[in-house]
Amino acid sequence: MTAGAVLYAGKDDDGTAAAPPPPATSGSSATPGPSAVPSVTAALPSGAPSALPSLLARPVIRPEQAFPAKSVRLDDGSRYERVDLATTTDCSEGMSPELAALIRQGQGCERLTAALFTDAERRSQVTVSVLSFRTVQDASTVFAMASMDPVTYQVVSLDPPPEAGLPTVPPGSAGVFRRLMTVRSVVFANGQWGDGAQTEEAAITAETEDLLQYADDNVVAYEDPSSV
Repeated sequence: MTAGAVLYAGKDDDGTAAAPPPPATSGSSATPGPSAVPSVTAALPSGAPSALPSLLARPVIRPEQAFPAKSVRLDDGSRYERVDLATTTDCSEGMSPELAALIRQGQGCERLTAALFTDAERRSQVTVSVLSFRTVQDASTVFAMASMDPVTYQVVSLDPPPEAGLPTVPPGSAGVFRRLMTVRSVVFANGQWGDGAQTEEAAITAETEDLLQYADDNVVAYEDPSSV
């Protein structure tokens, strides 16, 4: 496993995480579009398992394996509810255009599965996504680019379904972006307060990182059982 860089979208004067920059308008040249995505080639990671060919021969992880429970209790006693679960083999549907363009340079994504969690107080909304690839090199490329620029190369957050009884996070709200890499997948976590608040950054960061680690442990246990 490889830990993602600790990056925020930015900082406001009060030290809270700032919202991602607004999308560029048609007359703006400050933010490049998907056509400007750099060409990136990644080598096989030096720490790749020796049994890699047999591991890659297995099917990619299924939604119920990545996110097996609706009610999650972590080792520290914190509890979370999974309020939504979505999966698709058309991975471009659930990510930024820049990330989709980057993935098209390689052999492609096999499955994107995303789960939306909220805490016991139902204040937070943390989307954890598992993006599984055909090759380790493609996973490594995506992980590297998302670590360098987590706002541009991001998997989108899920909106809560009506039956969850949660508000939709206001557009442009502050967010925490984290990621980890497994054998052939990149696990993303995007955390926000449901009301879009930019306070208690440490708390939303901790929740985001804890749920990221929970999902990452599930993915690693499936993709490389001998490592756990």
